[in-house]
Amino acid sequence: MLEPDTEKRDRKNLADTLKQLRKAAGLSGERLAARTAMSQSKISRIESGRVLPSVADVERILQGLESVPPDVANDLLSLARTANVEYVSVRSSARQGIWRRQAEIKALCESSSAVRHFLPVIPSGLIQTPDYARSVLTPTIEGDTARDIDRAVNARLDAQDVLNDESRSFHFLLTEQAVRLKQAPAPVMADQLRHMREVAQRPNVDLSILPNSANISSPPLNIFIVYDERLVTVEMLSGTVALRDYRDISYHLNVFDYFRERALSGEDAKDLLGSVADDFMPGRD
Repeated sequence: MLEPDTEKRDRKNLADTLKQLRKAAGLSGERLAARTAMSQSKISRIESGRVLPSVADVERILQGLESVPPDVANDLLSLARTANVEYVSVRSSARQGIWRRQAEIKALCESSSAVRHFLPVIPSGLIQTPDYARSVLTPTIEGDTARDIDRAVNARLDAQDVLNDESRSFHFLLTEQAVRLKQAPAPVMADQLRHMREVAQRPNVDLSILPNSANISSPPLNIFIVYDERLVTVEMLSGTVALRDYRDISYHLNVFDYFRERALSGEDAKDLLGSVADDFMPGRD
């Protein structure tokens, strides 16, 4: 069971155990660094808890230590996988300011060469119009967290600047439900869909839509974003989970590819967006 309050303890236990194992093996930090092809400073930061090692890092360290019993190694890898899961609740984000989350997304995009968005229920904030963003960011359900709407919208629009960097590629894979679900007044919906058609013209943007007619055997459950091959963030109603285990990343890339292969792309996707926009505002240019 995921318990956010244990995150710091898991990371400390991981750091302490790795340090104890190195000392028990009679290795200096420099010697272990040489065996693992890591820098001595990285080993030091991992053991002090200043840097969270990836699961792959822990595997390399265990190989470098050589004499770790299999059951201990398995326990340590399990601890590493747990430590590499980070949960941020919606309420926590609201306390800090929803706009901060938008700034974090922008920073993640700026540090990535390829960003893949899987969007089963709503377009990404990177491709939202101001009016649509305001509509979906405004609390409507009892229990929704209060937020500074103006600041959140402005931060979301500011994050869209990353699309201007054509050295980065952005892949937006939506379901037809995400396109058709009326999450704002009809004129706002029509403008949002036409805006997405314009975004799809960018040379560094691949926008595709999984049609309702697609034959699929796996349900599109959660919004997720894959940053290169180093991080996956999965969005839920209650918050966001960050996954750094390479096995989780590989799996989500496979999920993305599965639905992308069955999706409409290029002119077909743009035609669908235009058709749905016309459904919201028939007769409008």
